[in-house]
Amino acid sequence: MRKLLFLMMAVALAASAADVSGTWKGTVETPGGSFENTFVLKAEGTKLTGTLQGGPGGEMKIEEGKVDGDKVSFAITMEFGKLNYAGTFSADDLKLKVSFGDGGGDRPPLELNCKRAK
Repeated sequence: MRKLLFLMMAVALAASAADVSGTWKGTVETPGGSFENTFVLKAEGTKLTGTLQGGPGGEMKIEEGKVDGDKVSFAITMEFGKLNYAGTFSADDLKLKVSFGDGGGDRPPLELNCKRAK
């Protein structure tokens, strides 16, 4: 009986956990100016898929997407190279660090704070 109760509580906790699936909007500040980002994300287990919409390249597909608890990571390949995104999410906040695929050289990661679109 205790095992059943524990299992039911674990399932209820997992069901109430935040889901990163949805539309997220944020602005990243770069030396070249501010850029709006709209991500449409879909989580299926530990796999994360989706797109980055808008921007100079139009809609771009998310690659290598992963979800681990409240952590996410993915990459997007642009004309100038790959951008790596990694961060955490809660119900309505997605906080990401964006780094360049080549290690960035002397470029520090950029911060991108997104809000869930309602």
